[in-house]
Amino acid sequence: MPKMSFEDLNKLGAAREAFLFICDFEAKRIEAFSLNSLYKEDIEYQIDKNYTYKPHPHFLHPFASSFEAYKRKFESVIEKIKAGETYILNLTQTTPIKSEKTLQEMFSLANAAYKLRFKEEFLCFSPEQFIEIKENKIHTFPMKGTIDASIENAREKILADTKELAEHIMVVDLLRNDLSIVATDVRVEKFRYISEIAAGEKKLLQVSSHISAYLGEDWHENIGTILHKLLPAGSISGAPKKSTLEIIKQVEAYERGFFSGVFGVYDGRTLDSGVMIRFIENTKEGLVYKSGGGITLDSNAASEYQELLDKVYLP
Repeated sequence: MPKMSFEDLNKLGAAREAFLFICDFEAKRIEAFSLNSLYKEDIEYQIDKNYTYKPHPHFLHPFASSFEAYKRKFESVIEKIKAGETYILNLTQTTPIKSEKTLQEMFSLANAAYKLRFKEEFLCFSPEQFIEIKENKIHTFPMKGTIDASIENAREKILADTKELAEHIMVVDLLRNDLSIVATDVRVEKFRYISEIAAGEKKLLQVSSHISAYLGEDWHENIGTILHKLLPAGSISGAPKKSTLEIIKQVEAYERGFFSGVFGVYDGRTLDSGVMIRFIENTKEGLVYKSGGGITLDSNAASEYQELLDKVYLP
């Protein structure tokens, strides 16, 4: 059942056939696998939002990554913001890494709400949900704003940070608009709540919001259409989405591929999915880790670069 179209996903939903789907950042490559035959594939996944974090001694070893190269991209984004072509853009970059572990071993070691190993191509262990559909309602939980939990008064500082607040409001507004394309009665159920995420030896505080909307009873036969209209995910692209995606292509100068795409499971009754961040890819040149963060007019290049590097870890 691999390589498919969004229309194929509609047909699977109409038949109530349970499947795993994987979609790249640009929503151009879609793979889907029947859950009944997934054992035949070299693919592992796990969705467990109540996982228990268990520290272990394995760490990734990042190579020195060029701040100057990142700064040039950052400054290009700032110029685009000043020109009014975007007002928030998720800027990402690759960091070469070294590890003695295989992707399969890393998958077994990683702890995250959304885990996926796709053959020997890539691995993600993501804390971020994309969309969840149950009882004819669609839910999304954008994450924007991260701080080291060990910092004194970290919770108060992240919530009071005006740059992080502005960025979060922009993403919530973008996702409210996205949901209104596919659903009705869009509501922000909860705005800027804090959750704790384990990041290697660190603990991070992550700021999220909860947005919901009503889909109607016919959503099963429109699964592919719903996904197509919502992709790429607003939290890892930016706004306005169309012009921001063009800037990302110009500035990043590399293919994201499946990084910052989405994967999920439809079980015939509900759908749950995650954004593919915390991402390790197996390339011809070796392992690379893809990471980044949201850029606004108030962003600082050195701080954003440090956040990019802080995200390079195996939990």
